[in-house]
Amino acid sequence: MQDSAIGDRPRVVVAGLGDSGVLTALRLARHADVVGISAKPGLVSGQELGIRLSRPQDWARDYWLPFDRLRALDGVRTVHGSLTGVDLDARKVLVSTDDEVTTSEPYDVLVIATGVSNGFWRRPALQTADEVRADLLDRHRRLAAAQSIAVLGGGAAAVSSAANLARVWPDKQISLYFPADRALTGHHPRVWQRISRTLADAGVRLHPGHRAVLPDGFGGDDITDGPVHFSTGQPAATADAVLWAIGRVRPNTDWLPAELLDDDGFVRVTPQLRVPGRRGVFAIGDVAATDPLRSSARNRADGLLARNIRAELAGRPLRAYRPAQRRWGSVLGAQPDGLEVFTPGGRAFRFPGWSIDRVLQPWIVRRGIYRGVRPNDPLGQRRN
Repeated sequence: MQDSAIGDRPRVVVAGLGDSGVLTALRLARHADVVGISAKPGLVSGQELGIRLSRPQDWARDYWLPFDRLRALDGVRTVHGSLTGVDLDARKVLVSTDDEVTTSEPYDVLVIATGVSNGFWRRPALQTADEVRADLLDRHRRLAAAQSIAVLGGGAAAVSSAANLARVWPDKQISLYFPADRALTGHHPRVWQRISRTLADAGVRLHPGHRAVLPDGFGGDDITDGPVHFSTGQPAATADAVLWAIGRVRPNTDWLPAELLDDDGFVRVTPQLRVPGRRGVFAIGDVAATDPLRSSARNRADGLLARNIRAELAGRPLRAYRPAQRRWGSVLGAQPDGLEVFTPGGRAFRFPGWSIDRVLQPWIVRRGIYRGVRPNDPLGQRRN
């Protein structure tokens, strides 16, 4: 690749600063002029829905990180705005800022990391910090006021929500409805065997074989209070609050030309995470069609991508990403008694409760993964 026409160092535009985009940007910050574009005023993670709903203060401490808290992003210029288009020949992206002004950002390398929409907790809408804060607390209060909660879905978001809500509010009636014989079908069967016992111990009522029908005009992306009907023939279910976590994933690619996308709207990539036929354009995370599980979002492919970008700029060979065959990692998130993590083979290992705040978060996550995080409290409250 030719030297940058913009300056002495290549310019990398990271389109989307969610989990994958932030990790890629901080890995490249020492080697390029990095510009990150985000609809949020910081990293607002799509992880750990159950903790977000049941313990928003704990979730905000670990999963909502304003960009100025991340020391490794000090050299990254962030743009708060919505992506509206890209000119692949002119090598620039178009951004609409919060004051509705459209600007362009030139690039030598473009990283597409705009993720997916999947419920109210993962939306591409432009938000301020106050709007993020209100969204967190409003959903929590909505569920806190309910005496009965129905959780719909068989993935990790639904399972984690049911378990965490039951642990925080043991007096509520929590029911989990999922379409298959078991939930967590993307994980090894051992994971569900273990997690189902945890759910039962927490008092969650399990309803396998229930496929919910979306109400007319409802996109399945918010909390409702009406009856839930099932296409599988069971009687309708009622609850004070219905949490839809049914996995209606939609890639945030409306700003991209169709030539970059597969039939489902995800970004086509080679095993090297490069967009075919477009030198200097890469994709990572849930938006990238790497494999059926789109697993680069959860397998730390940011390190590989950063190396491949540097290799492409230097004219060296690129390495291939090798996806995991099953989902792995934590399902329920950190609990007072510890954090349980599953391997792709379904084996569990546990971080004890004392290690979460003393070792895991300060040393492994904040220093090891994020390379330094400044203290702050985005909800303006102290943790008890």
